[in-house]
Amino acid sequence: MATLVFACSSVYVQAKTPAGWITDLEAAKVQAKAENKSILLEFTGSDWCPPCIQMKKNVFSKEAFVEAASKKFILVELDFPKKDKEVSKRNEPLAEKYKIEAFPTVVLVDADGKEFTRFIASEHPTIEAFLKHLDEALAKKTLD
Repeated sequence: MATLVFACSSVYVQAKTPAGWITDLEAAKVQAKAENKSILLEFTGSDWCPPCIQMKKNVFSKEAFVEAASKKFILVELDFPKKDKEVSKRNEPLAEKYKIEAFPTVVLVDADGKEFTRFIASEHPTIEAFLKHLDEALAKKTLD
C-alpha cells in the first residue's frame, strides 16, 4: 500500500492510499490485462480539495465500494497533494495526458489506457450512486 506524508499546520499527518487501490498506472495496465478488467483512475487532491476528501471518506475508502468496484476495475489513485510536491510531480504527466481540469475527476480506461468515459466523482456522492454510474458506463462501453 502506498503511503503519502504531508504536513498539516505543524502536525504531520499520514494519508494512505485506501486499501484495494494502487498508485501505478503501468502496474494497473498489466493487472487489468491479466484479469480482463477496465481501470478506474481517480485524480484527487487529498489534502486540499474538499469534494475529494469527502469522496475518499464516504465512498473510495469503504470496503463495500472497493469490493464491488474491484470486480470490474483496477482502482488507481492519482493524487496531487499540496503538501507533497514529489507525488504531484510524479502524477503530472498523467494529468496532462488525460487533460484533467478539475478534481475529483474519474477517468475510466481500458487495459491499454484508452479512455472510454470520464466524470466528476462528487456527482455520485454515495457508494450506491457511484457503483450504479460505473455499471452504466461499462454497459455503454460494451455497446460502443
